[in-house]
Amino acid sequence: SMAGGLEPHLEALRREMAAPGPAVFSVLLALLVVVITFLIWRFVQGRRSSRKAVLLLGLCDAGKTLLFARLLTGRYRDTQTSITDSSAVYRARNDKGANVTLIDLPGHESLRLQFLERFKAAARAIVFVVDSVAFQREVKDVAEFLYQVLVDSTVLKNAPALLIACNKQDVTMAKSAKLIQQQLEKELNTLRVTRSAAPTSLDGSATGGPAQLGKKGKDFDFSQLPMKVEFVECSARGSKGEEGDADFEGLEKWLAKIA
Repeated sequence: SMAGGLEPHLEALRREMAAPGPAVFSVLLALLVVVITFLIWRFVQGRRSSRKAVLLLGLCDAGKTLLFARLLTGRYRDTQTSITDSSAVYRARNDKGANVTLIDLPGHESLRLQFLERFKAAARAIVFVVDSVAFQREVKDVAEFLYQVLVDSTVLKNAPALLIACNKQDVTMAKSAKLIQQQLEKELNTLRVTRSAAPTSLDGSATGGPAQLGKKGKDFDFSQLPMKVEFVECSARGSKGEEGDADFEGLEKWLAKIA
């Protein structure tokens, strides 16, 4: 008799499964959304984990190659203007002992953009090295190169962490990271205004890249960018010169954080 009493309910359940009603459909739709969200998350995480490169960028003589050598060996070495890239595996000083690939790119004006094009898709992070001593003289050139990096479509999409490394702080005349940040924001804001007003090409696209850097209607500052931007003061040469150690504790801590 109990089996007979359950039969109508079982039959109703069979009909519900055979022809799903609104409630079942809602559950299935919710499950589908969860699965798709999970797959997208895994895809994004997988793409990020596949980007293991840390690019060292900057103008000629900013000290990129000496920083590269010091990070890898701890030792001072004489350097010269690079005409090609150099890369090596760097073990971050963190609990995970994670590895990243440091890539030192040439800073010469005729080479830097073509090397950026080659490696930008693999960048987990970018270290933009600034000569703090020559900064006042080179500020327009520094801002021009940094602008070209920041408006690149691949860089904007991947949003790698960005560190502005204010190098050569062992020299008395070196500018502080705070002043360098303020001056760069001012110059980038000027570049943004002039580039957004640039004439368009025959196909209607702007010749200066994306029309807007930062937030429209506001003066530019680094907090408006899609990537996290930090500034550190450092010295690849070190306060004791060739015989001493480099002074880049802030850079090492940042690399440990992003690795």
